[in-house]
Amino acid sequence: MKAATAVVDVEIRDARWLADLRTARALCRRAALAALAGAQRHRRPATLVIALADDATVRVLNRDFRDKDKPTNVLSFPADARATLPGEPRFLGDIVLARQTVTREARQQEKRLAHHLTHLVVHGVLHLLDYDHETAADAQRMESLEVRILAQLGVPNPY
Repeated sequence: MKAATAVVDVEIRDARWLADLRTARALCRRAALAALAGAQRHRRPATLVIALADDATVRVLNRDFRDKDKPTNVLSFPADARATLPGEPRFLGDIVLARQTVTREARQQEKRLAHHLTHLVVHGVLHLLDYDHETAADAQRMESLEVRILAQLGVPNPY
């Protein structure tokens, strides 16, 4: 099954993303579109937003929505499918990434920042499509799909 048309809006909330990785916008779009195609759950036109933010922003969101008062690398906020008007592209939701955390993790894990960002965007999009890693079986299914999608993008297995 081929993925339907999608619009990926990348918002730069922390300009240092572009200083650290000039191609961040393009990488995010490419990763999101690959995740939508690879998941094979995307059948109609859709939109999603990726916000490249900082740790402070993500910390507030993580505290307010997950009761965890600390930054994390990526947060996904799936939209309610019933909120989309008939005939309109489905709004899948928002993904927010924390620059300092993502950069620090890439360095600690000895990964290219571009590869780590790509992985986290794929991961976030899969969450928007109802994948999760709450059980060992769900985690294995999601990780296997991530690895397959990332391989298509030339990104090594992050696990």
